[in-house]
Amino acid sequence: MSSHRGEIVAINGNMITVKFNGDIIQNEVGYVLSRGRRLKSEVIKINGDRAFMQVFEYTKGISVGDEVEFSGEMLSVQLGPGLLTQIYDGLQNSLPRMAEDHGFFLPVGVELDALTGDDKWEFTPIADKGDTVTAGDYLGWVPEGIFEHKIMVPFYLREEYTVQEIKEKGTYGINETVARIKSASGEQVDVTMNFNWPVKIPISAYREKVQPEEPLITKIRIIDTLFPVAKGGTYCIPGPFGAGKTVLQQLTSRYAEVDIVIIAACGERAGEVVETLKEFPELVDPRTGKSLMERTIIICNTSSMPVAARESSVYTATTLAEYYRQMGLDVLMLADSTSRWAQAMREISGRLEEIPGEEAYPAYLESRIASFYERAGLVELADGGRGSLTIGGTVSPAGGNFEEPVTQGTLKVVGAFHGLSRERSDARKYPSIDPLESWSKYKSIIEEEKIARAKETLRKGQDVSQMMKVVGEEGTSIEDFIVYLKGEFIDAVYLQQDGFDKVDAATKAERQKYVFAKVVEVLDKDFSFREKSDARDFFYALRHKFIDWNYKEWESEGFKEQEQGIDSLLKGENNEESVHQNSEHSG
Repeated sequence: MSSHRGEIVAINGNMITVKFNGDIIQNEVGYVLSRGRRLKSEVIKINGDRAFMQVFEYTKGISVGDEVEFSGEMLSVQLGPGLLTQIYDGLQNSLPRMAEDHGFFLPVGVELDALTGDDKWEFTPIADKGDTVTAGDYLGWVPEGIFEHKIMVPFYLREEYTVQEIKEKGTYGINETVARIKSASGEQVDVTMNFNWPVKIPISAYREKVQPEEPLITKIRIIDTLFPVAKGGTYCIPGPFGAGKTVLQQLTSRYAEVDIVIIAACGERAGEVVETLKEFPELVDPRTGKSLMERTIIICNTSSMPVAARESSVYTATTLAEYYRQMGLDVLMLADSTSRWAQAMREISGRLEEIPGEEAYPAYLESRIASFYERAGLVELADGGRGSLTIGGTVSPAGGNFEEPVTQGTLKVVGAFHGLSRERSDARKYPSIDPLESWSKYKSIIEEEKIARAKETLRKGQDVSQMMKVVGEEGTSIEDFIVYLKGEFIDAVYLQQDGFDKVDAATKAERQKYVFAKVVEVLDKDFSFREKSDARDFFYALRHKFIDWNYKEWESEGFKEQEQGIDSLLKGENNEESVHQNSEHSG
C-alpha cells in the first residue's frame, strides 16, 4: 500500500476531487476512508495536485475533508485456478460468497479476495530446472474442470529468467511457491499459482496476433451461413428492447464451439441479469453433459449499481478472457450491453465537464469502443499453439435507431453486424436478425455463390412483397409471386430456428451445409404453376416438410424418410394431381 494520501475537496455524484501530495498514476486505485468504511475508487484524471476519481460504491455518507489512501497499484484482477464457475461483480468480488457472509443486501465498502487460499490444486510441472522462460511461458498445470489450467510466468516479468527450482507433482495452495526463477541481473522471483494484472492493459505475452479465418460455429443457421463470426473475431448485436438479444446470447454461449464463455452483464436490467444467474447453473452443457457454469464466468453489474462499476465489469471480463486465451483455449466473451457501458462513460464525462460529442457522449467514445474490441483476436503462443478470444457485444439503441453514436461507433470496428429487427420479433421470427440489413466480413462455412443466391432471393422476395402491398396479389405476375414465395420459404425453413427444441436449437455445420444445399436447389428450380393458388399450396406443403425435417435428428431414419418426402414433392410439382393432393394434405 502506498504512503500517499489525499483529502476530498469536492463531490459530484460518484466522482470525487482529491487534493494530494506526492506522485500518483492514471488508473491508480484509491480508498475513501469514511465512517469506518473503505470505498474503492480509481483515478481517471489528474490535473496538477488534483485527482478526479470515480468511486465504485454509493457515495452516500462521504463528505468533503474525508481522507483518501492511494494504493500505488492500478485497478487489477487476480488470475489463477478457480475462476471458472464464479459469479463476480465488476471488481471481482464473489457475489455468492458476499451474500453468504452478509445476506442479500450487500454492504458498502466490502472487498473479498477473488480466489480463496483454502483450495488445493494438483500441480504437474512442465518446465525443468535450468529452462529459460519469459512472461506467459508455462511452468506447469493444474486440472480445472475439463481443462488444463496452465500456471504461467507472470505477465509483468519482461526479462528472460532461468528456472532455479520447480516443485514436483503434488497438491499445493494457490499462494504457495511452485517455482523460483532468476533473471540475468540476479533478480529472484518466487512464482505462485496466482498473480494480479491491470484490467486496462491488454495481455500481450504471445508471439504474434494473426488474422482470424476459421469460422466460429455457433450452430445458429442464420449466423453460421449468412453472417458468420470467426474465431478471434468481433461482432455486435444491436436491437430494440424485447427483440431477443439476451436469448440469442444465451443460445450462443451454450452451443458455440468454444472452450470458455465469459459473460459481462454490464448495466442490464436487474430482471434480465437475475434470469441469467438462475438459468445458467441449470443449463446442461451439450459438450460435457454437466452444468454449463463449469466452463463459464459471469461478471455481474446491473443498471441499479453505481455507473462506474459498469466500466470496470467490461474490462474485468476482457482480462479474464485474455488470460484463458493465453492457455491456448478458444474463449467467447459476451458483453450485454455496451450501450449501458457507454452511458456510464457519458455520465462520468459530464461530471468531468468535458466538451461533449454527439448526443452528449464523450468525444473519445469511438476510440474507447475500438480499444475494447481490439482486445479480441487469434494469437500464436510461444509454444506454437494458438488461442482465440472472440468478442460479441449487444447494443441497445433507443427505439432501435441504428444511427445513434454507440451503434455507429461499434459498426466501424466489428467484423460482423447482426442487426435485430422489431418487425421480425413482432412477427415471432426468431432469431430476429434482419437478413437484409446484417452483414459479415468473415468467411462462411457455405460456398459464396450459394449464399449470394439466397441473399438475392431474399432481396427480390422483399421487393415483390412491398409491391404487393400496393397493387395486391392480383396485380402481381405469377413469376414475381413465385419469387415472393421462394423468399418466404427460405426465411421460414432456414433463417428461423426453434431455440427451445433439443434438435432445432443447435444445427451442426455438416447439417447446415447439407440442408442449405437442398434449400438452394429449391431456389434454383424453375417452377411452373397455372394458378397462384397452386403455387401457394405447393410452397405451403414444401415449407412444412422442411420445418418438420429440422426437428429430425441428423442422419436418423426419420431424417432420411423426411428427405425422401421432400424429394418426392419436388419431383411431382408439375403434376397437377400431385399438387392438388399436397394442397389437400396441407389443408
